[in-house]
Amino acid sequence: MQGTIFPAPNFNPVMDAQVLEGALQGFDCDKDLLLDILTQRSGAQRQVIAEAYQGMCGRDLLGDLKEKLSGHFKDVMVGLMYPPPSYDAHELWHAMKGAGTEENCLIDILASRTNGEIFQMREAYYMQYSSDLQEDIYSETSGHFRDTLVNLVQGTREEGYADPAVAAQDAVVLWEACQQRTGEHKTLLQVILCTKSYQQLWLVFQEFQNISGQDIVDAINECYDGYFQELLVAIVLCVRDKPAYFAYRLYSAIHDFGFHNKTVIRIIIARSEIDLMTIRKRYKERYGKSLFHDIKNFASGHYEKALLALCAGDAEDY
Repeated sequence: MQGTIFPAPNFNPVMDAQVLEGALQGFDCDKDLLLDILTQRSGAQRQVIAEAYQGMCGRDLLGDLKEKLSGHFKDVMVGLMYPPPSYDAHELWHAMKGAGTEENCLIDILASRTNGEIFQMREAYYMQYSSDLQEDIYSETSGHFRDTLVNLVQGTREEGYADPAVAAQDAVVLWEACQQRTGEHKTLLQVILCTKSYQQLWLVFQEFQNISGQDIVDAINECYDGYFQELLVAIVLCVRDKPAYFAYRLYSAIHDFGFHNKTVIRIIIARSEIDLMTIRKRYKERYGKSLFHDIKNFASGHYEKALLALCAGDAEDY
C-alpha cells in the first residue's frame, strides 16, 4: 500500500504560514500558492503550519480558508486541513445532518476503516460536534442497514486470527442467510461480516464458494437489495482489496454520477497518505484509463489542479 503525499523535505512551517497569509490577502486569493503548499505537505505538516499561522496572525487558518475560498476548490483546501479522524468525522456529520442522509458516504467510511481509525473517528466526532456518532447513526438510518453500521462503528473486528474449521461453519451460515433471508439470518450475516478478522473472512469467502458454487458478492446481490446490500458488498470488497474498492468507487463517482464531487474529493483526501498510489494502479488496471486522465476530463480550473496534485500524476498519465 502506498500513498501519493509524503512529508516535504526541508520543511519550514513559519515560511509556509507567511506565504499562506500573503496568498489569502485581498479580494482575490492566490490559489496557485495555496495549492502549491497545502497539496505538497503531509497532514501532520499542515497541522504545524496551522499552529504557526495562528501564532503569527492570531487567526485560524481553517477559518480563513472557509471564508476566502468557494466552490469545490474550497472543499479540497478545507478538507486537507483536517487530521484524518477529524475529516472522517466531518464527512459523516455532514452526510447525516444535511437534507436527507448520504448513505454512500456512511458506507465508504465505515466499511473500510480499521478498529483504530474508527476509535479515533468516534472521539473526533464527539469533540467536534458534542454528539455521539453511534447515536446519530441510529437516529438517521433504519433497518438492517442501521444495525450493520452500528455494528461496524463499535470498532471491535477481530484482528489477525484465522480458523479454517470456524470459517467452514460461518460459510454455511452465510449460505443459509442468502437462502432464507429472515431477520435472524440477516443479523447473523452482518455479525460475521462486521466482527470476523479480514484473514478469517478470506477463508469464509473461499468456503462459501466451495459449498455454494457462487461468489459471495453475486450471492449478496441476488438475495438482498438497497443500502443493506450495498454495505455488505462494500465490506466484502474491502476485505478482498481495499484499494480496488476505492478505485471502483471513484470510477462510479466519476462516470455513473456525472462526477460526484463530494465522493471524489473525500476518497482522494482520505486515502492520499494511505493507499492512493495503489488505488491509482488498480484504477488503470481495471478501467484502462488513468484516474489522472479522468479527473482532467471532468474537473477544471484550480479544483482540477488541486485534485491532480493530490493524485501525484506521472507523465504517462496525461
